[in-house]
Amino acid sequence: MRVKRTAGFGEHAVTPHNEAGKGDYAATVLLPGDPQRAEWMAQTFLEAPRCVNRRREALGFTGLFRGKPVSIQATGIGVPSFLIYVHELLDFYGVRTLIRTGTCGALTAGLKLRSLVVSQSVRGESAESGQVFGLYNDVAAPDPALFVRALAKAAELDIEHQAGLTACSDIFYHPEGRDRFAEAQAHGALAVDMETSALYRIAAHFGARALSILTVVDNVVTGEQTDYSERQALFTDMTRLALDVAAEN
Repeated sequence: MRVKRTAGFGEHAVTPHNEAGKGDYAATVLLPGDPQRAEWMAQTFLEAPRCVNRRREALGFTGLFRGKPVSIQATGIGVPSFLIYVHELLDFYGVRTLIRTGTCGALTAGLKLRSLVVSQSVRGESAESGQVFGLYNDVAAPDPALFVRALAKAAELDIEHQAGLTACSDIFYHPEGRDRFAEAQAHGALAVDMETSALYRIAAHFGARALSILTVVDNVVTGEQTDYSERQALFTDMTRLALDVAAEN
């Protein structure tokens, strides 16, 4: 699909939200929400990481993983922030593969904290939630090859995971509480996050490849939750899996 490029950016210009130059991002980018997680991932797993963006503290890094260039870019919280950074990565920086490395809340009692969810498909929580480039009740999906590779790698690395439908919500504090997820649960959704629907839809719009890999940090059904103090360490499995998928892309 041919997409009109953003107007007004010269060859050496930066975007309104990113100070990186052309060529500073690899063709494959991992997308955590939290800038501290982006920094931890880069410093822990990449060879020779360099910071390519600090604007608005949305940290971005590029380095090598097994000799292959890979970037990591923080996207903030929710669809509006996420779409700004991802649109610019796709439209201005020429990124072709996006792998979300985020958090989610389990919607089934049997989904363990700290395990991974690989989103096989996603639907918005409501007509207003994560529905850019799509309609409510449309189901968006990842790149099939990335999805298959992620499941194979998770099994190879012996990482506890489940794959299936996820829900996407653009509201964290909701007046209906956990009751708001009844429809998603009725459709068999394993978990809910705040960005995956937008990821799959904008990637399809630009003809790019996308996959969402999520770490379960709380359980909506049981009320269990991880402690924020372990928020970086518990992302080790997710980061290893995403980078293994990226390395073969």
